Amino acid sequence: MRKTLLVSLLSVASFAVFGQAVSAQPSAVQGSSSTKGVQIQGNTEIKADQKDVAAVSSGEGNTAKNTAGAIKGGAQIQGNTKIKAKQQNANAVASGKGNAVANEAGVIGGK
Repeated sequence: MRKTLLVSLLSVASFAVFGQAVSAQPSAVQGSSSTKGVQIQGNTEIKADQKDVAAVSSGEGNTAKNTAGAIKGGAQIQGNTKIKAKQQNANAVASGKGNAVANEAGVIGGK
């Protein structure tokens, strides 16, 4: 249990550090050929900040997420977009079969 918790916390911490450094450069068109891809026409700016986040998942097929400042699959955006997201002391815990939990701030599209 401690190893699982430690691995989960370390992966969330690395995601939080990545999330703080995310800032998309403006571009005219960004897109994906995937059916669940993101298509953006216009300038995009993402500023995300997370502090003291934790995501823990136990059991079979569970998901626990902390997401700040993201554009997920299936989003089509036309025009300039600014996302400023901040989470502080966010926790996500999923336990048991088939459970899912998420703390999402500043998220467009996706599931």
